[in-house]
Amino acid sequence: MTPIHTGVIAQTIQLALAPVFVLVAIGNIMNILTTRLGRIVDRSRTLQKLHGETVGTAHDVVVIEIRYVDRRIHLIGRALLLLVLSGLAIGVTVGSLFIGEMAELNLRNLTGITFFIAIVLLMMALVYLLLETRIAANSLRLPQEMLELERKI
Repeated sequence: MTPIHTGVIAQTIQLALAPVFVLVAIGNIMNILTTRLGRIVDRSRTLQKLHGETVGTAHDVVVIEIRYVDRRIHLIGRALLLLVLSGLAIGVTVGSLFIGEMAELNLRNLTGITFFIAIVLLMMALVYLLLETRIAANSLRLPQEMLELERKI
């Protein structure tokens, strides 16, 4: 095995920058999702309390919102799982870049496959985020009578 030259290491670090930027983006999205999840959990606690205190139509409204909250928690949980897996795939990508260079192994296929997997997982997580935000928007629609659209203001 020949010694590793500083130029090769510098070039490998440059190659690793793109996956690392993706890793930063994944971390930022995870931060957004965990913040959303915290708010949803707080809302679910309020709804659980209201569940036992309401009857009739008011109770039905609470149950409907609990169902929305349950679905949102599920979607965010899936998105977070996919983001963690994507981050791990990015780690394998960066690791394979360095190991391939240091051990003089041809790991280009592994590097390309793991990066592709990371991006696919990231995109799937974003779809879950989109679905969750759509549910949130649909469940928070204001009743038309409150908008008083017939009034010219």
